[in-house]
Amino acid sequence: MGYQAQQLVIPPQRDLDDRETLVSEHEYKGKTCQSAAIFNIVNSVIGSGIIGLPYSMKQAGFPLGILLLFWVSYITDFSLVLLIKGGALSGTDTYQSLVNKTFGFPGYLLLSVLQFLYPFIAMISYNIIAGDTLSKVFQRIPGVDPENLFVGRHFIIVLSTVTFTLPLSLYRDIGKLGKISFISTVLTALILGIVITRVVSLGPYIPKTEDAWVFAKPNAIQAVGVMSFAFICHHNSFLVYSSLEEPTVAKWSRIIHISIVVSMFICVLFATCGYLTFTGFTQGDLFENYCRSDDLVTFGRFCYGVTVLLTYPMECFVTREVIANVFFGGNLSSVFHVVITVVIITIATLVSLLIDCLGIVLELNGVLCAAPLIFIIPSACYLKLSEEPRTHTDKILSCVMLPMGAVVMVFGFVMAITNPQDCTHGQEMFYCFPDNFSLTNISDSHFQLTTQLPTLNISIFQ
Repeated sequence: MGYQAQQLVIPPQRDLDDRETLVSEHEYKGKTCQSAAIFNIVNSVIGSGIIGLPYSMKQAGFPLGILLLFWVSYITDFSLVLLIKGGALSGTDTYQSLVNKTFGFPGYLLLSVLQFLYPFIAMISYNIIAGDTLSKVFQRIPGVDPENLFVGRHFIIVLSTVTFTLPLSLYRDIGKLGKISFISTVLTALILGIVITRVVSLGPYIPKTEDAWVFAKPNAIQAVGVMSFAFICHHNSFLVYSSLEEPTVAKWSRIIHISIVVSMFICVLFATCGYLTFTGFTQGDLFENYCRSDDLVTFGRFCYGVTVLLTYPMECFVTREVIANVFFGGNLSSVFHVVITVVIITIATLVSLLIDCLGIVLELNGVLCAAPLIFIIPSACYLKLSEEPRTHTDKILSCVMLPMGAVVMVFGFVMAITNPQDCTHGQEMFYCFPDNFSLTNISDSHFQLTTQLPTLNISIFQ
């Protein structure tokens, strides 16, 4: 039987046992236009994960890394559409209810754990990034003591949580984040411009490692985990879909194709320029590679810190929805809405105060949570629900995706634990010191590099 739900919508549904059939698209009114949905998806993709993509090139080998990035982009696009198709076939409007109707309570419980853990760990990574980047921004203010408690990463994490992420996370309607997502996307474009600028002005003066251009490296599976962490937005896909005006699978497909193409372009360019600048020295948080005295990068740090703060609420929405569905039947009173939001954010903040290495967070969240949410579960649901012939393209790709996701999950976790990568969090890289920098006081018509003990000072283009 061919798929016939292209012009039908998923009805609002919170009762996991509800067997209502699909209703006419005119019976449900959404709240968000397509452009806002696109910005929400793009913002979710290029959240904290993009900062680790150059690191994934180091893990996989640059040529193979680029190929894997295109592959993960395609799989993400395919599985996001597949997920909503599965919802249409089962008459469900949440990821949890889809898995519950497909695999029963055990599947529902597993999905709920994964769907809570991924955005929750993402919230932790956002706090780590905000603390790392914004603390270095404030330390560059003239007259500010870098050792001052009030410009340290711990204080910045707490301050940004109380003043920005908590108030934004208290919204009940994800559609209201559309304009915020647009601002975040614009800031990411500025960051990309800075990374491109520095690959030209700084890259030639950073020594290249011996294995910089090796086609493939043993840690390629871990790299897929980092890429999966960057691209996953499946956990909030039903939220965005349900917020559309007259949502249909066809409309969702167009939104996803546009969103993933835009995201892929940004991610490939960011990963390439970031890796070409530092090659084998690339850190899990790319901004840890740049010298603290680089004022242009300091501006980039500020932009990225603001970006992750604006992305944070998207993840909090999902964690709260999972708790609401599991324990409260999908509906939260105003009091419980506030209490649960505060509890989630408080726990995430406390954990982020204890962890300061981003690379391992990206790897583990990618292989343990993102891989099953992207590769395994959408494929398994569609294969069980769809009555299309086995030779149908969607079924063939699903059969390929499912075992590959299992491989990434199992081997990626084993390699991340047995072969952890070094983290130089908070340390100046060796090339930021004049004793280790072979070329100083270099200038040409495009840029100027000057060194002052003890750090390398990189001026903005003149």
